[in-house]
Amino acid sequence: MTAGGSAKSAYRPAPTNDHRPLLDDADRRILLVLQRDGRVSNAALAEEVGLAPSTVHTRVRRLTDAGVIRGFFADVDPAAVGRPLRAMIAVTLRSTARHRIRQFVESVIDLPPVIDAYFLAGGDDYLLHIAAIDTEDLRHLVEYLSAREEVAGTNTSLVFEHVRGSAPL
Repeated sequence: MTAGGSAKSAYRPAPTNDHRPLLDDADRRILLVLQRDGRVSNAALAEEVGLAPSTVHTRVRRLTDAGVIRGFFADVDPAAVGRPLRAMIAVTLRSTARHRIRQFVESVIDLPPVIDAYFLAGGDDYLLHIAAIDTEDLRHLVEYLSAREEVAGTNTSLVFEHVRGSAPL
């Protein structure tokens, strides 16, 4: 927290030599609505952002073609489908297995508990976001990972709560 200010107001993004596609205010409004509801109809989206439906359709297509919009998906509650135990598992690969980094992630990303895999810089190589059935399921996954020849070690942290932030617009 800064003197006389809140911690939130203290954050200032660093200037960058950014090569992202330029987004105008209309693009940002479209993205904000789509983040809230990716299934919104084009007509409702156009009305909410104050543009013609044909203009919104063109902009959404341009944002998708440019890779700004990477896809549309359902945000499924893991607990509602029988996987209430969430955790983050940091995985460190052996230095002799660096050439197998892609193979490692390809082999674990489709395991039922794995939600996301993050390739990292720093001490750990991957961070796996998982949703397990129970502690036994989590233990089984950690044992599976630890037994892999290319894995030097794991570190597991339980997730008590997940709060989705806003995307970087």
